[in-house]
Amino acid sequence: MKRAFSAVLLLGAALGVGAGGYWFGHRSAGSNSQMSTTAATAPTRAPASGSSPERNILYYRDPMGKPDTSPVPKKDSMGMDYIPVYDDDATGAPPSQATAKPQGKGKLLYYRNPMGLPDTSAAPKKDSMGMDYIPVYENDEADGSGTVKVSPAKVQMLGVRSEPAEIRNLARTVRAVGTVQPDERKLFVVNTKFEGWIEKLRVNATGQSVRRGEPLMEVYAPELVVAQQEYLLSWRSLQDMSGAHAEARASSRQLADAALQRLRNWDISDDQIKLLQRSGTITRTLTLRAPADGVVMDKTAVEGMRFMAGEPLYRIADLSTVWLIADVFEQDLGVLRDGQEAKVTVNAYPGETFPGKVDFIYPTVAQETRTGKVRIVIANGDGRLKPGMYGDVALEAPLGSGAVLAIPDSAVIDSGARQVVLVDRGEGKFEPREVKLGTRADGYYEVRSGLKPDEMVVVTANFLIDAESNLKAALKSFTAPDAGSNTQPNAPSGAAGGKS
Repeated sequence: MKRAFSAVLLLGAALGVGAGGYWFGHRSAGSNSQMSTTAATAPTRAPASGSSPERNILYYRDPMGKPDTSPVPKKDSMGMDYIPVYDDDATGAPPSQATAKPQGKGKLLYYRNPMGLPDTSAAPKKDSMGMDYIPVYENDEADGSGTVKVSPAKVQMLGVRSEPAEIRNLARTVRAVGTVQPDERKLFVVNTKFEGWIEKLRVNATGQSVRRGEPLMEVYAPELVVAQQEYLLSWRSLQDMSGAHAEARASSRQLADAALQRLRNWDISDDQIKLLQRSGTITRTLTLRAPADGVVMDKTAVEGMRFMAGEPLYRIADLSTVWLIADVFEQDLGVLRDGQEAKVTVNAYPGETFPGKVDFIYPTVAQETRTGKVRIVIANGDGRLKPGMYGDVALEAPLGSGAVLAIPDSAVIDSGARQVVLVDRGEGKFEPREVKLGTRADGYYEVRSGLKPDEMVVVTANFLIDAESNLKAALKSFTAPDAGSNTQPNAPSGAAGGKS
């Protein structure tokens, strides 16, 4: 009985202790929950005066040490408050960011994408590949003028190369194609001012070369025979009237001169007239001769045929000089001038260049092809350039009236609305600068404003510098912020409300 009674007393004491502990624990949990709720809803306050100086909160980190941050107070999934991290406290940062602030960097502005993408965050975060965002300080990448800075190791790795802006004489090479044609000023047509018959052809093939005065054909014309008779009679009468009265001799001379002029009007040569005077006999046929050196381009004369007055019998072209009629695009016509040097190449003679000069720019433009014709005169003493050949033309067209400031075209970052170059200031510093450009020629741009002579500009890897140093953030200094923007002045727009 004593043993049973003792067991009952021990059991009651244990139950009393358990109930008291439950009641005490329940009150403590409720009190802690109320205090936590109050702390979560209360706004972040600066320490009262007389206590420690005000500390700037950078962000809030996960209370369990997970790589998760927030720019504003929040709770995790278990209801625990995120822990504030101050700018003078690096121990509370996530392991990937728990490093001391570099000396001389200034205030931390934001975190940028590690791959150079235009994405920023106000708090540390990781990208889709798990790489940490890179902190950007106010003295790190850009100064007040928008200068960006890249480490010398990365400059060497990117292969950055710079060249000075120089004063140059810019010349633009205009290229065109054209066709070789005879010089129209050296074309000759052989015809007669009388009708007759072709008795004999001396030049009877197209393409045959002829010399000036060379016989072409012999023709018979009744009118020529009558004219010869009239001239021969008047000339003999003048010779026989050497002792006659002066008036009679004057009349006879007028008749002889009129008959001679008639023969000359019919293009009878002087040597044939002198032969007529010496021999005193009339010839049945007369010889038509070549009016110039050249090549027979066309021949309609056939031996034995009858021809009418004015009918073309031969067409002769002097090919000692030829024309090349080039088709030049409309946008290139404005830089061409008469007398400009031209270089012509043809497929028949590869590797050989024929010099020429611009002789005339035609006043019309073809609506179908938007090209204008340009006449180029080329010496062709050896006759190797033949009408109908195709030729490639290169025309050196100087731009402007003199030397201009110019940079390589690879130095320009063109967004369409504006053009920017990177000025190399040494020690890995690059200043983005907007420029006004003029004409472009042979790989160079004319710079009208924005640069001075001998300033170094980046000509290679400028787009890689753009990606490496987040050039878009530096270039925002060119444009004023919107009136209604809430973006902080020292951080890009992505830093205002970035979240993980």
